[in-house]
Amino acid sequence: MVRASWSEYFMQMSLLAATRSTCPRRAVGAVLVRDHRVIATGYNGSPSGQPHCTEAGCIIENDHCVRTIHAELNALLQCARYGIATQGVDLYCTDMPCRHCARALVQAGIQTIYYLRPYESPETLELITRTGVQLIQLPQPAPFLE
Repeated sequence: MVRASWSEYFMQMSLLAATRSTCPRRAVGAVLVRDHRVIATGYNGSPSGQPHCTEAGCIIENDHCVRTIHAELNALLQCARYGIATQGVDLYCTDMPCRHCARALVQAGIQTIYYLRPYESPETLELITRTGVQLIQLPQPAPFLE
């Protein structure tokens, strides 16, 4: 048996979180990590108590579903709800953040963003470059259970 690296371990967790997604357009998962410990997870889904895309359909504006809260933002909001500091935390996410999530992540003090799938967002790349946050694309991890 091969032991997973920390990056593989947390990226697998983000893939698992994505299985909770309620938007059929794209399943995204996120994991916030401090000192090799998970502090919050998130997936893209509707606000608590509101209908999900899987129940009521997507609300599309400019080719994006706006019914859901993105996984990265959901993870940050879990930290806000429970009083967990995010300064210096790492994010593992199935997808590169959009510009809106990138702004929130920078403002929350996230130091490194690890992701699998790229997302076409010049604004995200420009913001990340200017602020010194590390943006690292990881390879798809090997299946953890065979």
